[in-house]
Formats: sequence, C-alpha cells, structure tokens
Amino acid sequence: MGVPITHPDGNSSNIIVARPLAERMRPLTLHDYVGQQHLVGEGCALRRMIDNKHVSSFIMWGPPGVGKTTLAQIIAQAMGTAFFTLSAVSSGVKEVREVIEKAQKSSFFDSPTPILFIDEIHRFSKSQQDSLLAAVERGIVTLIGATTENPSFEVITPLLSRCQVYVLKPLSDDDLHTLMDKALTQDLLLKERDIKVEETTALFQYSGGDGRKLLNIIDLVVSSYADNETAVINNRTVKTQLQLNPAAYDKDGEMHYDIISAFIKSIRGSDPDAALYWLGRMVSGGEDPKFIARRLIISAAEDIGLANPNALLLANAAFDAVEKIGWPEGRIPLAEATVYLACSPKSNSAYMGIGKALQLAEERGNLPVPLHLRNAPTKLMKQLGYGADYKYAHDYEGHFVVQQYLPDELKDERLWHGQPNAAEQKLRDRMNELWKEKKF
Repeated sequence: MGVPITHPDGNSSNIIVARPLAERMRPLTLHDYVGQQHLVGEGCALRRMIDNKHVSSFIMWGPPGVGKTTLAQIIAQAMGTAFFTLSAVSSGVKEVREVIEKAQKSSFFDSPTPILFIDEIHRFSKSQQDSLLAAVERGIVTLIGATTENPSFEVITPLLSRCQVYVLKPLSDDDLHTLMDKALTQDLLLKERDIKVEETTALFQYSGGDGRKLLNIIDLVVSSYADNETAVINNRTVKTQLQLNPAAYDKDGEMHYDIISAFIKSIRGSDPDAALYWLGRMVSGGEDPKFIARRLIISAAEDIGLANPNALLLANAAFDAVEKIGWPEGRIPLAEATVYLACSPKSNSAYMGIGKALQLAEERGNLPVPLHLRNAPTKLMKQLGYGADYKYAHDYEGHFVVQQYLPDELKDERLWHGQPNAAEQKLRDRMNELWKEKKF
C-alpha cells in the first residue's frame, strides 16, 4: 500500500507514500487480468499453455499499457518457475550472458524451464539477439519478449522462427470500464474515497486503449481533491488535470505515440519548425532512431507521394545513413529528411488509390483475370484462350495501345485521381492524352 516516511531524527511520520495506482492494481492471476480475451480466454492459445503447464517461447506485440509485462509475470507465477527480466534499453550482451548463466544455475532436472522476459526486445541489437539464440535453442530459458514494434522488422529471423508471435490489442471501452470499476472498488486507497463518476468519454479517449494511462489519469484526478472532498470524474475534470499536468499520466514514456503523431502531422501540414521541434523531443527523449526513420519513409509515401517522388528516395537514404553512422550524428540526416518532407508539396493520391483498390478487392471478391491478360505456359491454356488477343504495348506507336486491363465488372472504375500539383499534373496530362475516354 505504501511506506512511512522516516525523518532524519529517526521518527516515522504518519504520511503514507503510496505506489502509483497502476502498480497497486497490477493483477497477479488471469482471473483479475483485463483484456486480451482472444489470447487468454477459455480455450485460447496462451490460456491453453498455462493450463497445460507447457509454455514455449513467444513474443507479444502490441501498444503500451495493454498488459504485456503483467501477462508474462502471471505466466511465470502460474508455471512456478524462475522469472528473469531484462530491459533492452539498459542491457547489453554482458547482461544477457549473466542472466542466462543465472537461469542455468536455477534450473533443476524436474523443474520448469526458467522464463526470461525481455521488455522492448525490438531495441536489442543483432549481436544482443544472437547472444540469446543458443539459450533459446538449447532450452536453457523460455523467452517471452514484449515489443511495440513489428517483430518481423526488428527481431532476427533465426530467433523469430523459434518464437510464436501473439498480437495484443488496445483495451476496448468495455475493458477500460471494467478496469476502472476494479480500481474504484478494490484498490485499498480509492475504495476509502468518495468518488463520483459522472462521465467517461474524455477518460477513455485520453487513455487510448492503454490501461496504465487510464489508471494514471484516475489517480491524477482523484489526487486533485482533498481527502474529505467528493472526487468527481467527468470530461471537464479529466481535461483540466491533463492540461495542468501534461506528463503526469505518462511517466513511462507512453507519450512516444503522441509525439510521433505530432511529428507526422507537422510534416503533413508543411510546418518544418514544428516538425524539427518534435524530432528534437524524440531525439532528446532517447527514441529509437530507426523508429523515426521508418515513420519518415511512411510519411514520404503517404503524404508527399507523387507530388515529389524524390521525397521517398531521401527518406530511405536517411534510414540507411542512420543505420550506418548511429547516434549522435544520425540526428543530422533525420533532420535533413524532416525539413525536406515538411517543405515538399503534398499528395495522397497513391495512398487513396491503394485504399480504393483494397476496398474493391474486399467488396467484389476474387474477380477473374480477363483471358487476354492471362499467362499461357501450356498448350491447353492456349486452346482455352489464355493470352489470346493480348496487344503487346511496345509493338505500337508511343509504346501504348488502348486495351482493357481491369476485370469486366470493374472496367469503368477509377482508382487513381491525380491531384493538382506540378509533378502530378504532368502525369495527368500524359494519361489523359493516352486514354481519351478516361479523365484522370
């Protein structure tokens, strides 16, 4: 619950320093665990592992505050095995080897394999991940990794092939409501307070599916009232406290997602000053440079696109440069790419086009490829008309000939709409000249 403060004279004060609500509410069993029922519900993958007392190595991929660390601890407790943890932010190869050695010493013939939990495994370098591989292969440890990044990008293939990947989802509003009710009725401190919940819209909105954020915001709002006052949780009190204490609900770096959002939106909005500011915030906060570089590549393709195709080349070059030179110099190519992207003309025509294509694919199903576009590697296929009447564009003047390329059911659909910028205007003019009947 908390600890008394001891003064220099040796006397203990009656003041109690409570642990944060999120820590006080950390569940110890699956019964108290909220969310991720697709993994821990009856008959689901992780639940079966626990019930069968047989856990193999796996990686949990999901946003912050959805219960990755808690789930690993619950599994270790249920298995009755030694539990070791490493943070990829502060651990190197030396620490990895030391903890593997401890795991070997703690393992006995008839005991379950020790669990090694690695938080933010995406931050481990290749050499650090290599140092884990042998221990996982030999069964010295059962690896449980947690990451907010796509493991297929960040985890080496040999290690990834030995781990199942489970995707954890943001908590739903129902999950957040359950968590809030548990906190207000079960927490030793909050259940003694007079707390009135009038509205939850802002509370859930600012939590963003993050259980830790939800509990930190509740803690923040309730602590703004005196012990003898009724603490009111509504949209106004939540917004007021978050404006007064913008980082109070974000003690463990979950602003990561808010800041990258501001960064990308500043580039999209053509504000190089704001984009550089948010870049500086990320660099000074220790953000993974490859995370920033990947977002620049996405921004170049999604928001600038065909208005300036060079933007994607420069963003990709910045990613390569960061990988080669690292910190602190890597901040310079990132800044160069950031300013270039922010100052570039913007177009999302390619992004919108692929979105329309995916929508059509989903709605219309597997439409057949027109016969004249099909490949005909066998005699039978040729007899069936595969490839017949196909017009080879290079045989015609200007290397172009009018013919149908879409399925019959979609022949009049338009997916790409060129936008009014200098680069795309040239593309539109060319397409309109070639395709007389279409308007791009």
